[in-house]
Amino acid sequence: MELDLTWILLGLPAAFALGWIASRLDLRQMRIANRQAPRAYFKGLNYLLNEQQDKAIDAFIEAVQNDPDTSELHFALGNLFRRRGEYDRAVRVHEHLLSRADLSGADRQRAQHGLALDYLKAGLLDRAEEALRKLEGTSYEGQARLARLAIYERSREWPEAARVAGLLEKSGEANFDMRLAHYQCEQAREAVQQGDTAKATELLTAAIQTTPEAARPRILLGQLQLSQGLAAQAFETLSVLFERVDVAAPLAAASLVKAAQAADLSGPATQVLKAHYDKLPCIDVLDAITALTSDSAEHAAASHQRYLDHLNQHASLMAATRWLVDEHSATKPLPAPVQKALEQAIRPLARYRCAACGFEAKEHFWHCPGCQAWDSYPPRRIEEL
Repeated sequence: MELDLTWILLGLPAAFALGWIASRLDLRQMRIANRQAPRAYFKGLNYLLNEQQDKAIDAFIEAVQNDPDTSELHFALGNLFRRRGEYDRAVRVHEHLLSRADLSGADRQRAQHGLALDYLKAGLLDRAEEALRKLEGTSYEGQARLARLAIYERSREWPEAARVAGLLEKSGEANFDMRLAHYQCEQAREAVQQGDTAKATELLTAAIQTTPEAARPRILLGQLQLSQGLAAQAFETLSVLFERVDVAAPLAAASLVKAAQAADLSGPATQVLKAHYDKLPCIDVLDAITALTSDSAEHAAASHQRYLDHLNQHASLMAATRWLVDEHSATKPLPAPVQKALEQAIRPLARYRCAACGFEAKEHFWHCPGCQAWDSYPPRRIEEL
């Protein structure tokens, strides 16, 4: 018994000493690790500020290895991978975060949003859509819906795009009336391509009723009616744009001329076009007036004078070219090389330009093929901007 007590009395101080030494070693190791993690973190931040992304990534990887439980480092690393185009590595970082059971609700939503952005940037639209759907009911819901809307527009899924746009409008994000009208127009165009003109007419009529201020449905409906031989109805549909002096009316000027000529309504069409031109001068409307009033020599002279009057008010190379051609057509035609040079000079001025990205095209686009913006093309030629 005495031997046992002796060993116990000797062992207690030894155990205490060993415990104290171990705690000091653990504390020292912890201090070393804590110093290394911030050092690597600040090193990475310094590289990032100096736009040295490769070195910044290496530093953040080192920091994550030293402190694997720090979610902020993972988020920083995932964002860096995505910015560099290393989408597979960014996906792995965000999936690792989502697999952690100790992740807070806010950080879990943030990681889900980051994962959706990874898929979106990588062009994996199906996976991006699935990841974005999981953000419904979170603080990222609005951003996720806007991203899904962009996906549906890009993949031309117009019914889904309309549904999401309706949700966004209900949540107060923005007014999507014009966008919804565009979706109906796109569906109508697809219906025409499939030979279903009845469905196209129904869609365009509905768009006009729900969004009467939208010009595109009326223009497309007028053109559809004209293609069906309903010239009088087409004239009635299109003339509304000119009567209300719509800024997009010049886009329908050529179609209005065709409808008026086919329905023997050149007189009323000329009056509508002149009234619009007096309030909003435009070379396309002036060309339409000329096309309707060039049957007789008297009317041809009046059209010739209109181009000159337009030049007195607006410096226009397009109008000047028209005037020169008319001036010489009655006496001596312009030499072919001169006319060709003039046409080549005005060709860039007759284009349309996106106000958002500067993309230029011969025809007017309602949905920019460059930046995917809606209604970013002014309905005016570049020369008239």
